[in-house]
Amino acid sequence: MSSLSYDTLQTIVKAIALALVVLSASVHEFGHAYAAHKCGDDTAKEQGRLTVNPLAHIDLFGSVLLPALLLLSGSGYMAFAKPVPYNPYRLKNRRRDEVIVAFAGPLANILQACVGAALYHLSLQLLYGDPVAPMYYYYLEIDVVAWLPFVLQIYIQVNCSLAFFNLLPIPPLDGSSIIAPLLSDKALNTYYKVQRYALPVTFALIWFLPQFTGIDPIGWWLDLTAGNLETLLLGW
Repeated sequence: MSSLSYDTLQTIVKAIALALVVLSASVHEFGHAYAAHKCGDDTAKEQGRLTVNPLAHIDLFGSVLLPALLLLSGSGYMAFAKPVPYNPYRLKNRRRDEVIVAFAGPLANILQACVGAALYHLSLQLLYGDPVAPMYYYYLEIDVVAWLPFVLQIYIQVNCSLAFFNLLPIPPLDGSSIIAPLLSDKALNTYYKVQRYALPVTFALIWFLPQFTGIDPIGWWLDLTAGNLETLLLGW
């Protein structure tokens, strides 16, 4: 491992991160499908989406191209998979269950982050006798076993970022489905009119605004939420 250059290590780490993004996004979508199933709607199950198999959930742009672009640019971990189909008229309690189904995806990421944190600290304890040992690139060059906690650390980062990125109230992200049933009829009509501009606004917030102005509102949001949760989980 000592012969690996820093650039090679970075490439390997980014490839691992991309694979973990795809896996984590697939579990995220499974969370939606499972919640819908429990709330009375089997539309996702009938279409083969009640699974953690990434092939059932991958969206070429949202699950592969977008996270790859952001990873290459150093902008963090953001992604979305193909939205799980559901029929609101099959839900037991539509207004309540739509919120439950929408929140189930980010919750699946938070649970993944918690499981990853438990395994991360256990691996550090077993390998180094220290449950909170810091992980740096140079460990990977000299210690093969360092890859296990390092990959788990990336897994935690990915899931924290995906959870709170998807909670943004911008279609097609889950936050839009969570907030819509909570709005009054008048506010909801206005919200639906604004949705047609959601995709270009999302691209502007994620990519163009930070690149050309240095202003990064989504980055600030993720630092405040995902960053603090990650710090908490890595340092418990």
